[in-house]
Amino acid sequence: MDASDELLRRTDPAALLTLDGAIRNLNAAMATALGRTAEQCLGRDFGDLWPASQRMSAESLVVHAARTKTVAMRVLDFPGSGGVSVACLIEARPVRDPAGDEQLVWVHALDARNDLASLVIPFRLATTAADLGLWMYSPDEHQLEWLGGLPALVALYPDLTVPLSSLISAVHPDDREAFRRLLRSAPAQSPWVRYRCLTQHDGWHRLAAQTRRIQLGYGGPERIFGVVRDDTKLEKRREKAQAALAAERQRAKEIADFSSALIAAATVQELQQVVLTRLAATFGATGVLFALVDDGRLRVSTDAGISMREAQVLHGMSLDHPSPLPEAIRTGKPQFVPDQEDYIHRWPHGASLPWLARLGSDYTISITPLSESGNLALGAWEMTYRRGYRPSLDERTLMGTLADLAGQALRRIRLQQARVELATALQKAMLPRLPEHLAGLEVAARYRPSRDGLDIGGDWYDAFVMPDGAVALEIGDVEGHDVDAAAFMGQVRLSMRAIASREPDPATVLTRTNELLVTMDPARFASCTILHIDPHDGRVTGTSAGHVPVLCAREDGSHSIRELPGGPVLGVVPDTEYREETFTLDEGSALVLVTDGVVEGPGLTLEAGLERAGTLAGAAVHDGLNAEETADRILDAAVAVDHLDDVAVLVIRRT
Repeated sequence: MDASDELLRRTDPAALLTLDGAIRNLNAAMATALGRTAEQCLGRDFGDLWPASQRMSAESLVVHAARTKTVAMRVLDFPGSGGVSVACLIEARPVRDPAGDEQLVWVHALDARNDLASLVIPFRLATTAADLGLWMYSPDEHQLEWLGGLPALVALYPDLTVPLSSLISAVHPDDREAFRRLLRSAPAQSPWVRYRCLTQHDGWHRLAAQTRRIQLGYGGPERIFGVVRDDTKLEKRREKAQAALAAERQRAKEIADFSSALIAAATVQELQQVVLTRLAATFGATGVLFALVDDGRLRVSTDAGISMREAQVLHGMSLDHPSPLPEAIRTGKPQFVPDQEDYIHRWPHGASLPWLARLGSDYTISITPLSESGNLALGAWEMTYRRGYRPSLDERTLMGTLADLAGQALRRIRLQQARVELATALQKAMLPRLPEHLAGLEVAARYRPSRDGLDIGGDWYDAFVMPDGAVALEIGDVEGHDVDAAAFMGQVRLSMRAIASREPDPATVLTRTNELLVTMDPARFASCTILHIDPHDGRVTGTSAGHVPVLCAREDGSHSIRELPGGPVLGVVPDTEYREETFTLDEGSALVLVTDGVVEGPGLTLEAGLERAGTLAGAAVHDGLNAEETADRILDAAVAVDHLDDVAVLVIRRT
């Protein structure tokens, strides 16, 4: 037996290498540790047989011993069985082969069972460099030992060695099972597991740990090593960022909702409601006051954040008053008043307001006029904030943008209101006064314009006494509901009345009116029904130009739908000859003439609408209602089902 055999006759892994790292000889333990047979290892480079993570360390260990002719030591991890790494303290020592007098390197694992701490030094150095903590758990003893690393985690382990039960008790109850799974993990490296741990002084820490099962020394004990990362600050920053993002999204939504509500406001009251209910929440104000200019004075409204007593001081104030709110409206320039001193310095002649003493000590004021470039302000809103608040440039810009939007909405509302008032006056002027005190007859009419456009439409009705004593009734509908429709309606109605004064037959009236309208080449058309009623015997002659059928309601509550003969709508087909028919209206019965807006609408067909209106008319006559009450009942029912078109009702009842 030579000296080389003596060097390899060990239970621990050992090998003899050439100076350039090639394996000259090795024992069975080293071959097993490297995961190969001895034959597969002979002649191979020692470093090449190690895992990639250990290769550089193994090569540098051999090179150091070969070049310096000194002993070198390093902790290396063998790929042990079952996925468990084997951490061994490996010594590389230069030796001479007695047989051939060749210089070799003897590499072997040292027995470190009496100094296991030396085997964990590389792990401690690596975790410290990575800003992580390191602990070691002994499954047999159920103890966990803190090995150091991240200084921020020292508070979690005031005692370096603690029973597992003590550590588990510090883990949040919801996270304990996850932490136990870390300690029961398979030999392979575990994934990162998050858990919360309570410290004695600074509360809960959000930690993340990853474990790895390692055998300390060849044939030594197994331990579970855990690297720990403290995510407490990171989580707080993330939560803060998420909260800021959520707040920003909420603010963006509030601003979008506020803008949409301003655009959708249809009346001054709705605009006030939008400002007073949404503005404070959008900008974090404690109160809002909304001032509009009315004949040179302020008309003020407020939310619950500013008392009515304070608002009443400003209500009715002249626009010339030397104080910040009127000045902001006059000049169109926003005003910010941080305290009483600033107020008195800028408005010394307006320092008599009762709430001035609280300015600066309780709140600050921001005033934004409702203005657009090149236009006089229509008003302003004033917001109060907690003491010390100062709006940023972005916030002031946003306030101005929304105030401009509110100013545009207010101008639109006032312009629409003026148009509606004009349209209403025009409509009233164009609709005729019904004849009164007709012997044996009651006549009533109702009209309600469309909710679109200018609140004026093309529906009309008319009733007048003919030269022969008969009563003429007309109802019609011009296409559209705007000023042009109303103007065309006026032309048709007046033309028909003029022709009717010379032509006794309803069919002839429609024929002549159609001839007139066709020659005018109008851009619109009209439908119409005409009835002539003899008040003495109830004889009715009627015709229709493409209009809705007539309803007949009787005292027994029944009703019928009468389709009158006639022809197409007026103003379209030249040379049309309209036809008529005659029937009798019984005493106590009523005829109901309507436009299509009464009997057609969203979800309501013409047939269903006629049946519905006829039923209402029959019930009204049966209940003894007069013509006025019957017209009201039919019109109210039509409006209740959300009709969008103009609606007109004409009722004549024979008494």
